[in-house]
Amino acid sequence: MTGKNILLLAGDFVEDYEVMVPFQTLQTVGHEVHAVCPEKSADDQVKTAIHDFEGDQTYTEKPGHNFTLNQDFDAVDPEEYDALVVPGGRAPEYLRTYDEVLEIVRHFFEAEKPVAALCHGAQILAAADVLDGRNCTAYPALKAEVIAAGGSWEDDVTRDGNLVTGPAWPDHPAWLAEFLDLLGTDVEHAEPATAD
Repeated sequence: MTGKNILLLAGDFVEDYEVMVPFQTLQTVGHEVHAVCPEKSADDQVKTAIHDFEGDQTYTEKPGHNFTLNQDFDAVDPEEYDALVVPGGRAPEYLRTYDEVLEIVRHFFEAEKPVAALCHGAQILAAADVLDGRNCTAYPALKAEVIAAGGSWEDDVTRDGNLVTGPAWPDHPAWLAEFLDLLGTDVEHAEPATAD
């Protein structure tokens, strides 16, 4: 397998697991991942938020870690990337107000490159007007937004053409597995070592 160049859109208060887990997992299996944020450069940080599900009517929110970006947003040329990751959290609600972000997202759909969006990441996809006619999912509270954008709502991790979507970070195993398959990533599992 040849590693892919993957772009990851982040911003202040991106969901902690939803940015860190895919960022690290995709690197672990040999892909290069550039994490970017509008108005920020490589080595700048974004704050993350931890969204948890503790029996309330919606998720709770707590301060997370600082996540270090590794590429300048202004240097991004979407033509140079093979795939896009759009994590959730609080960041998508304002990232979708940047025309440059929406143009980047549209490029991946127009070129039919793999896109993985999780949780509130669908807010960016809806704003970019790329969900029309797509089967997809997101955090359940976004069902009305997805349908208003022309998407066909699904309850679980969904793959529709070049798009893989999931409800939230508890769905990482199925969401990442679908995305890795879409990328053509072969993950070999070593047999456990035996004691002699």
